Amino acid sequence: MDYYIVDTFTDTLFAGNPTGVCIAKNNLTDAVMQKIAKENRYSETAFVQKINAAYSLRFFTPTKEVPYCIHATLAASFVIHHFLQQAAHSIHFETKGGDLRVLCNGNKYKIFTPAFSYAPWHGTEEIEDILGVHPKESYVSRDLFFLLDSPKEVQSIQPNFPKMEQLSQGLGVIVTAKGTDTDFVSRCFFPKLGVNEDMATGSSNCILASFWASRLKKTKLSALQLSQRTAQLLCEVDENTVSIEGSAVLYLKGEIQIPSSL
Repeated sequence: MDYYIVDTFTDTLFAGNPTGVCIAKNNLTDAVMQKIAKENRYSETAFVQKINAAYSLRFFTPTKEVPYCIHATLAASFVIHHFLQQAAHSIHFETKGGDLRVLCNGNKYKIFTPAFSYAPWHGTEEIEDILGVHPKESYVSRDLFFLLDSPKEVQSIQPNFPKMEQLSQGLGVIVTAKGTDTDFVSRCFFPKLGVNEDMATGSSNCILASFWASRLKKTKLSALQLSQRTAQLLCEVDENTVSIEGSAVLYLKGEIQIPSSL
């Protein structure tokens, strides 16, 4: 099975979020896909299979399947655009989280997703013990997210991941602040999915894009994820839709040997 490793939301090798992409010509069992993802040890491994005019796309963390992953969608788009369907300007994916449309323009990939809603969250005392800082504001969406004072504070926090994993709400935890050279910065944590810190998280930036668009009174925003590898994203907010745009770089092209007995 053809296999690629792609660094996403970056135009520089060894930055952004490294993502495995498997091109499945035959149906794989869920158990085999989970074993491959666990072996890869990336935050997500994407499994792509051509279905008529679209592509089936599934996402596995090292511990479980997730319905929706933007950076792995970007990685899959990069592989299709460069190796499978080079003339493609638009790619349609069918995922367990719904259909996704991607526009390809050179090495830029724009992914369109439904906008997330969010609401105030009242658990500040609990999160102080986990993050080691006092958030200015607290919100809940798919993830919990917290507004901090500065990019420096976002970069310096050292979360208590065992306690974070026990939070009753939120798939993940995001910290964010107004940026200096970008509109906003963030870090994203998903210990419930076996990923303490994600290097680049498109879906979480979708949540933040809606928040910061309202806060900054603008619809086009630049974002910087302050992980160890850093990642750059461009976000655009419409009434019900958010688009996330980024670049990608190929690290490896190879083959996974799947025994016929599996």
